[in-house]
Amino acid sequence: MTAFEGERPHLRHQTHPRPGPRSSSDGWDPLAGLRAEGDPPWDVYLTGTVFLDIIFTGLDSAPVRGTESWARGMGSSPGGVANMATALARLGLRTSLAAAFGDDHYGEYCWDALAQGEGIDLTPSRMVPGWHSPVTVSMAYEGERTMVSHGHEPPPEEPAPECPPHARAAVASLTPGVRAPWIAQAASKGTRVFADVGWDETGRWDLAGLADLEHCEAFLPNAEEAMRYTGAGCPRAAARALTEQVPLAVVTLGAEGAYAVDARTGETAEVPAIVVEALDPTGAGDVFVAGFVTGTLADWPLADRLAFAGLIAALSVQEFGGSLSAPGWSEIAAWWRRVQSLEGQDPAALRRYAFLEGLLPERGVGAWPLRRAVPTIGFRRSA
Repeated sequence: MTAFEGERPHLRHQTHPRPGPRSSSDGWDPLAGLRAEGDPPWDVYLTGTVFLDIIFTGLDSAPVRGTESWARGMGSSPGGVANMATALARLGLRTSLAAAFGDDHYGEYCWDALAQGEGIDLTPSRMVPGWHSPVTVSMAYEGERTMVSHGHEPPPEEPAPECPPHARAAVASLTPGVRAPWIAQAASKGTRVFADVGWDETGRWDLAGLADLEHCEAFLPNAEEAMRYTGAGCPRAAARALTEQVPLAVVTLGAEGAYAVDARTGETAEVPAIVVEALDPTGAGDVFVAGFVTGTLADWPLADRLAFAGLIAALSVQEFGGSLSAPGWSEIAAWWRRVQSLEGQDPAALRRYAFLEGLLPERGVGAWPLRRAVPTIGFRRSA
């Protein structure tokens, strides 16, 4: 087994059994050495729409019109903004989520899975009588995914409070041409805002339309988004151009890894991706952002933040589902122990992740694999 293939580190990791229900976190706090009296009560605040995700895996190809396809695997979990919230919480960050939940069985399931299963604070969230929970069916095949969603118009009230709770950081998903007042409110309190963005359905790709970037510390688009917004011919040039709008630009490069530019220090970093056999890419981008936020709050070097974010995103695509697949410290520790034990690893690749030695507890953080959120609605949790 080699560590590098071309410019990409292998550091391959065997697919492990599917995590199931859990009732407590890994118990590892990456910010323990930085916490002090008077700190904000929350490490990360975020708001958005929670979906019930139903995921089908093990499809040999895309469904064909007029035929029936059987999937070899399936699971259910909270999705949408819950993917990001779960990824943050499993990394030990104190996470607060503002969202609307339907008062149907789907909404109750998602609320319980997030509050009880993941320890996420839902104080700013609300249960809306008579509102149907949004649902997404995701089908994973050939390393890609196809999704079908259903939902009604959201409730008239904003799920986020007028003044968001004080937090070290916030994660915002920007919408072209639309300002979200809570972003400016959070930034005015000293909250460090990390932003991502979805595909611009208008086709304008007008960077000026992302007005809330002025309140953000970091922007994390993918390569295609970054180039379309800046007009740059390559993602690295796009990242440099984005620093005219935001202090820190991080551009994900897919199979090539990620590239970052910090305009405040002039530092740049690029880390190649880990080669893995992907089962389902759902939520991998959310996991990447969660890892980068964690490393930034913990004051890690820029390259280490990119490496860590890429690692946990790679671990997540080896499992199905968005929030179901988000790794915690037990999975990270198990991966690091395993790759060091495999023969033929390139020492340079191992050195890239040697920073984990100073982060992970000596004997891991509990049993692995963990039993996490209920994979199928209707299953009872074991005692």
